[in-house]
Amino acid sequence: MAGHHLILGELVDFITGDILKDTHDERYRQKLARLLVEKKGYHKKEIEPRFELLVKAGKNKAIVKVDFVITLSGKACMIIKYGPGSLVTRYRPALAASRLVAPYQVPVVVVTNGEDAAILDGAIGNVISLGLDSIPSKPEMLKRIVNSNFKTVSSDRTELESRIIYTFEVDGSCPCDDTICILET
Repeated sequence: MAGHHLILGELVDFITGDILKDTHDERYRQKLARLLVEKKGYHKKEIEPRFELLVKAGKNKAIVKVDFVITLSGKACMIIKYGPGSLVTRYRPALAASRLVAPYQVPVVVVTNGEDAAILDGAIGNVISLGLDSIPSKPEMLKRIVNSNFKTVSSDRTELESRIIYTFEVDGSCPCDDTICILET
């Protein structure tokens, strides 16, 4: 089944060197990857693009992607979730993802449409800054994680957060969206 994006050809992923479909959304992701490395000081090996996250809601299961997971000192410390359009509508599923990509609460959550960004405190969900320029640099993140406790997420909370992502990202998604993989039960 074909995806729902206009395919403009192919491009080379800035982080991995993989060949990807060239879409408008992927161009924004590549712009974000370059920002993280060239302006924010992260090494490519500290950035995992297209992190696959298994989510469940009852018997329903799917794999959704977190655009970037940034790991420093052996801990996932920031996730970035891209999506076109309004940022506010993406806060809750991005926060849910920050509680599932690791067994602990990821401290910083970035929601972006490629032109703007909201940086959220993962533990409480408050917006701590706005704009692509305010995405924490590697030195800023290293200072932040010293004070982070990386609190373990309970299994009850994990189940609820998984349902939230499933509801936002999978239920009602376009059947031709090839960024979501609904698993047979």
